Amino acid sequence: MKKLFRSYKNTILLLGGVIIGAICGVIFKSDAAVVKPLGDLFLNLLLISIVPLIFFSISSSIAKMKEQKRLSKILISAFAIFLITSLIAVVVGFVAVKPISLVDLEDRQLIEELFATPEEETVELNLLARTVEALSTDDFVNLFSTEHLIALIVVSMLFGIAVNKTGEKGEAMTDFLVSGSEVMYKFVEIISYYAPIGLGCYMASLVGTLGDAIAVGFLRVTVVYFIVSILFMFLFYTLYAYISFGRAGVKAYWKNILPPALTSLGTCSSAACVPINIESTKKMGVPADIAEATISLGTSFHKDGSAIGSVFKIMFLVCFFGTPLNSLGSIGQVLGVSLIATLLVTAVPIGGGTISEMLILTLMGYPVAALPILTIVATVIDAPATLLNVVGDSSCALLVTRAVEGKKGLKVKKV
Repeated sequence: MKKLFRSYKNTILLLGGVIIGAICGVIFKSDAAVVKPLGDLFLNLLLISIVPLIFFSISSSIAKMKEQKRLSKILISAFAIFLITSLIAVVVGFVAVKPISLVDLEDRQLIEELFATPEEETVELNLLARTVEALSTDDFVNLFSTEHLIALIVVSMLFGIAVNKTGEKGEAMTDFLVSGSEVMYKFVEIISYYAPIGLGCYMASLVGTLGDAIAVGFLRVTVVYFIVSILFMFLFYTLYAYISFGRAGVKAYWKNILPPALTSLGTCSSAACVPINIESTKKMGVPADIAEATISLGTSFHKDGSAIGSVFKIMFLVCFFGTPLNSLGSIGQVLGVSLIATLLVTAVPIGGGTISEMLILTLMGYPVAALPILTIVATVIDAPATLLNVVGDSSCALLVTRAVEGKKGLKVKKV
């Protein structure tokens, strides 16, 4: 019991804070808004960490890259399969959740007042100009604003590449960036100690102002995501195993996937599952080099659960703010942002979720004040999302094996 609590301590405390906040909102109604400043404090702490977190984590990860002794065919196949399966996850998540109203709120005017942002004069730009505006800024100071996250990511990547190419003379800068990223991870960890209180107060104010419909919405997200994740696991990972090696692939996958699946639910950590996931994947018949490369890379760069979670976060905001999705363009935007928000930050070990959520708000045009809403959604779907992230890597290992070794590449050990 103590081990289970240690594994789920953060999630339990966050959910406890959210539930207590929701109950207080229902009981005290509008009077619960008195604790809103404590929720705003948590939001402010998150926002001030975004810019340095993005810069240090992305630039340091690129700056310290060393050439890996991996077969290029394995790497190319793995990343291609990661991209394709992530896209499938995003599409499936959207198709599953689109017919469902995740949250039903009638007082749109009240929502607009709560999340009002200062109106700015807008200038019509063509596609090329909009792209340049999103990817860059004309003033270095603008990079310190959460309004220019895409430009910040681009600059962070370029800076990391520059440091990497500097060689020995850039080692001191690499050490600085790595040290800075570690400091920011610790800073985010310190903020997380206050998260149960901050999210609880935010939830109390939200429920007290908007009614219990918002709390029901979060409960609906939990139930729907759980159902979608279980169906996705059984249907699509079975399909991937069958595409890889037919019935033999399906049998090998389901015979050996239980240990990493249970470990993911027991630890709620993808990183903690790497050793047992590699071992289970080898038992499926995947060659050792492919298993080790695919699972290790997949832990950072392939997360089906997070991809589907990004869709749920966006669709929750769509329902919350009453945003119409009547055109292919708006649907394409949801799918594209979900994919980008997942793939761009999957390698960030701590704080990546917050960066992803800020990207969603920025790219979808929603106010940053809605960030705690996405944090709550991320909390309630954490366990099943981790499950998909972990067992999805094993199915990708089968697909990579088929791509690299051919149809006779599975080396199942007969017992």
